Amino acid sequence: MDKLLDERGLHGKHTAKGPRSDAPVFRTTLEEIRRELPYTEALVITTFPRGSLQIAQPPTINEALLKAYTKDFHLEDRLTWQVIVKQEVLRLGGAWDNQILASIRFYTDFLKPAGLAFGIAAPLAGPVLDGYPGALHLYRNAELGDFSEANRRALGRFAGRLDESIRQLHASRPSPPCNSVLRHVSPIRQFVFNRNLELQLWPHSMDNIDGRLREGILAEARQRLAHVNGRATNSDRVPLADSRGDLWNFRVVVYRRYPALGDGPFVFFCQQPECMQWGALRASDLQADAEMARLIPALKYMQEHFRAGPTLVSVSKTVALSPFHFHRRFTELLGITPKHFLLDCQIEEAKRMLVSGEKALADIARVCGFAHQSHFTSRFKQATGLTPTRWRKLANESQHASTN
Repeated sequence: MDKLLDERGLHGKHTAKGPRSDAPVFRTTLEEIRRELPYTEALVITTFPRGSLQIAQPPTINEALLKAYTKDFHLEDRLTWQVIVKQEVLRLGGAWDNQILASIRFYTDFLKPAGLAFGIAAPLAGPVLDGYPGALHLYRNAELGDFSEANRRALGRFAGRLDESIRQLHASRPSPPCNSVLRHVSPIRQFVFNRNLELQLWPHSMDNIDGRLREGILAEARQRLAHVNGRATNSDRVPLADSRGDLWNFRVVVYRRYPALGDGPFVFFCQQPECMQWGALRASDLQADAEMARLIPALKYMQEHFRAGPTLVSVSKTVALSPFHFHRRFTELLGITPKHFLLDCQIEEAKRMLVSGEKALADIARVCGFAHQSHFTSRFKQATGLTPTRWRKLANESQHASTN
């Protein structure tokens, strides 16, 4: 199997290519930056719904650097988190409160072995997925020297232009029709707690969250932090109800250690993207990591064929992997199982049809790929916390209220 994967590029340098129109967005910006701000290495790093950081660009990244970051040093990347939270351009040392670089493991064990001596980073609103911010990093070797204050201001301008290009790119991509009511929208899609149940990163991120949902998140966080086991990480998909009884899906990830944020365990609550957001991803969005890029077309395939009930075997064939390997890596890297993604596609289509009010429940069940109406009702309630009839009633009330 490993030989087959190597030949197909999963462990090698192969990068799945996205549509030609997608490719220049990052490449063009990085080329423009290099002309004004010479650098040795540039990275686009994003937060991700699996509760981790991910290097998304460029496709030409040093492979050893990518592997080291993915394996261990994403846990040490305080620079990305500080840039995201403070929403300002920071130099490498500034993210660690101006500590001596020789005391920072991210520098001594990650950057220095790659010949990188100086770094700077600027915030990005959503380099891969809306609601999941990131940062644009530049690094220089000793010969190029440190970044100046003028460089810092210039990088901020380039990051703003890149944000706008990404927004335009995402808006240009076709997306399937979806229901427009009772959507699970919040400005902050990640809640992170320390051992004392104190919110990290965004202290006021839960101020506008539904009260029952907030209580559910806190209760789950308390329970998880009280039972941190010996493993480095532990993650689950957890549905939590709001005051209407509607379920919000979170990827809950417990880290026994996360040095980028501080000492002790931390628990991440990552609101899961809806299926239309997942389906809009392209391999070109994650060109730095060939393995992740290779998995993205499976999302589109499942989104287009969910009504027919594709099997794990048929889905894994679209990316030329064994069912076992595909399921394991898809779940680990994206933070959602293929089964849950297919169900989310079914539920999303059912919600759209429920809102339109044009079809009976039995017809909706058939069109969305459920075996029969009772199967549809059971799975819909399992996924949303509400029966289809109750959900439609709430959706109609919400729609009516918004028009008055």
